[in-house]
Amino acid sequence: MNHLHDRALGALYGLAMGDALGMPTQIMPRRSIVARFGTVTGFEPGPAENPVSAGMPAGAVTDDTDQAVLVGRLLVEGNGHIDPLRLAQELLEWERAMKAKGSFDLLGPSTKAALEAVSRGVPPEEAGRSGSTNGAAMRITPVGVAFPDKPLESFVDQVAAACRVTHDTTLGIASAAAVAAAVSRGVGGGGLEDAFAAAITAAAAGAERGHWVYGASIAARIEWAVELVRGLPEERALDRVNDLVGTSVASQESVPAAFAVLALADGEPWRACLLAANLGGDCDTIGAIAGAIAGSISGASALPADALTTLRSVNGLDLEPLATSLLELRAAAAG
Repeated sequence: MNHLHDRALGALYGLAMGDALGMPTQIMPRRSIVARFGTVTGFEPGPAENPVSAGMPAGAVTDDTDQAVLVGRLLVEGNGHIDPLRLAQELLEWERAMKAKGSFDLLGPSTKAALEAVSRGVPPEEAGRSGSTNGAAMRITPVGVAFPDKPLESFVDQVAAACRVTHDTTLGIASAAAVAAAVSRGVGGGGLEDAFAAAITAAAAGAERGHWVYGASIAARIEWAVELVRGLPEERALDRVNDLVGTSVASQESVPAAFAVLALADGEPWRACLLAANLGGDCDTIGAIAGAIAGSISGASALPADALTTLRSVNGLDLEPLATSLLELRAAAAG
């Protein structure tokens, strides 16, 4: 396996790893996680008291991984382009399938509102004009694998196209651009500080796209969140992220929180994902974002072998072909 493929695979499996570690603790407050688990140190089954993940087996992934794989598949099938109506249809079908098997792990608020609008006949290019939560950011990793983050404008074009049907807003595009650029920089050989710089630059550019919605600057909050935790003991740092950054589905909370845990873990994938799982709130998405970026920097070869075995066996995941196909798009985009 070459370095590029190792990093692309690391981004995809890192996303799944963070998602699965955060699955049992999602939507729980941090104090409840401490009371129930002490400290999460590995994959856990969904506890009976969690209304979203109850009954899910240890190592199971959630909507973050499912939807990222869906975006990746559509990118490959569209030769680098995602048809917004097709994306809307596929996401609606995904939710129907989840409901059919009794899952409560369904579409997020912005995606659900946009897709309901499409179902009513609203044009796809208008449906996402208020989507500002983290749904686009959680599933954007394949765009970061498929395209180099330079030149910046064409890269943000790709991000914005993937966001349009559900999150066509300044906050939605900025947050997705930050995640995609960090992943892309990692896949391209960059380190952790390179990924932070790429994320901040791309978030600022992404904030110039889409319909304006009010909210704090994604770029500024990522930079602030990273500095907020530097040099702090882990428990104190997690409390700061929980209390000051926030862990909700709001893009300006969960996306900076993911970059904070990356900084706290110094980019080490397993550690970053565990820190996210212990945060609470939307910790499966925070973990998925942090895991994708950390995995893109370290490569799949740096992920724990037993964790990869669990992810593959529990979920039937085989992400190698997707990584290969996305890298073919990357090579074509690079000329």
